[in-house]
Amino acid sequence: MRFRTVTALTGALALSLVSGCAQGDGSGSSGNTVTYWLWDANQLPAYEACAKGFERRNPGLDVKISQMGWDDYWTKLTASLIAGTEPDVFTDHVQKFGQLADLEVLEPLDGLGIEDAAYQPGLAAGWIGEDGHRYGAPKDWDTVALFYNEKLAAEAGLGAEELNGLDWNPEDGGTFEKAIAHLTVDAEGRRGDEPGFDKDRVEVYGLATGGGGDGDGQTTWSNFAASAGWTYTDKERWGTEYRYDDDTFQSVIEWYFGLADKGYMAPFTDYSRSNQANAQVAAGRAATAFDGAWMISTYAGFEGMDIATAVTPRGPTGKRATMMNGLADSVTKNADNKPGALKWVKYLAAEECQRTVGGYGIVFPATPGGTEAAVAAYGRKGIDVSAFTRPVNDRKHFRTFTFPITEHAADVLALMHPAMQDVYGGGKPTDSLDETNDQINLILDQ
Repeated sequence: MRFRTVTALTGALALSLVSGCAQGDGSGSSGNTVTYWLWDANQLPAYEACAKGFERRNPGLDVKISQMGWDDYWTKLTASLIAGTEPDVFTDHVQKFGQLADLEVLEPLDGLGIEDAAYQPGLAAGWIGEDGHRYGAPKDWDTVALFYNEKLAAEAGLGAEELNGLDWNPEDGGTFEKAIAHLTVDAEGRRGDEPGFDKDRVEVYGLATGGGGDGDGQTTWSNFAASAGWTYTDKERWGTEYRYDDDTFQSVIEWYFGLADKGYMAPFTDYSRSNQANAQVAAGRAATAFDGAWMISTYAGFEGMDIATAVTPRGPTGKRATMMNGLADSVTKNADNKPGALKWVKYLAAEECQRTVGGYGIVFPATPGGTEAAVAAYGRKGIDVSAFTRPVNDRKHFRTFTFPITEHAADVLALMHPAMQDVYGGGKPTDSLDETNDQINLILDQ
């Protein structure tokens, strides 16, 4: 199995990921140490607090936490799995789950007693593999909302009531497009819906760009596609066919990227790793941006700027939609300290640690109690997070959905990333996605 895993990892996740990473302090465990990796520096203090609680309840066991940035994290994790220096436990992302499960590098967690009812809806079920085994213990969750500059919105005559009541459709964009157009201002001070507006000389865009959105569009087009009734695959989880060739999806994409053609959304060239949607808002280049709950503290910290949030717009189905992404903690199959790792993961998913993490007001932990603690902590900071929690609590008016979970996830990303960039930035028609979809489904059929 080790040879198969090394070969598959090298091919599916790309050799480029492991270059320069042999230094992994990977940090296989020794003695009574449990090694744990995570990528979010903001969450590090919360998990250090959980580690102290765990160690008090498990004398003789120590937790060694390693934190690294998102890109380095997955690069080094890949390298460690190849080299046999993987951590005992790591923060897992559902976008990566399909590939990792297929490569058989995760330890089943069936014996931990994880119950669906103990967590926010859908979080526990999202970590069941095709084989029926559990490979992740629910950690936290996030949804997407519309961040907006209150001053710019007020100058446009738009308040919280208007922005929380928007709707959209792929024909004329509905009140959402009207609002984004009115928030857009050109170099002469003309708004996007006023005569003489110059779309080639825009000073403030109504909507920041988040790039092409790859194949998931989490903080770009996903809420529109879902509120139009579209689904990524033929099944909610472990689908066997992708649906990027669907007419509904392509009509959504044509309309959404068309906002940039009209001058209302920042162009593809404005987006980069150093100039993501939040940076465009912070610079005053954009009045609004779709972004995830993990960015709440970032937007709240913008100097001299008051940022608020609104729910995603209501779509043709009559519902609003948002991706609800649930992270988990996973144990590696070849963990050096597997008994300690399983105890640590069980503690991470338990109410005590979940409430501890919630109390830091950085993320929404997976249990309802942990979520309540987070809402209270944000409230103490003067931050209203209802735009993120309403979709979870109001299933009548909101649809939540997850990342597509299938086999060959890395291959899907490798194909969809350039395809979506070609449509957004290269001017290719949306029906060019038909060929990409055929290639993806051919891979899934193998």
